Amino acid sequence: MIGMTTDMSNVEKKAEKLSAVLDVYEAHLAKNKYIAGDAFTLADLNHMPDIYLLLKSAKADLITSRPHVKAWWDDISARPSWKKTAASIPV
Repeated sequence: MIGMTTDMSNVEKKAEKLSAVLDVYEAHLAKNKYIAGDAFTLADLNHMPDIYLLLKSAKADLITSRPHVKAWWDDISARPSWKKTAASIPV
């Protein structure tokens, strides 16, 4: 929350859990272009705000260290509609 002290031990615990999920995504995206298969769907769209903010944090390597997850992100975040949306997200 804004103005509150960050509990870094909680951040690390959550990062470990997210890392495990992203390992599953990495394997899935090695075989599929998008989360739900061959087409961009709400399954992909749902992740965009969180990944956008994650990439602005010290934990960006959770995304950038996984080549298939990063390629997926690069693809979906290149959409003009996302670029317009991202420009309005306060960071």
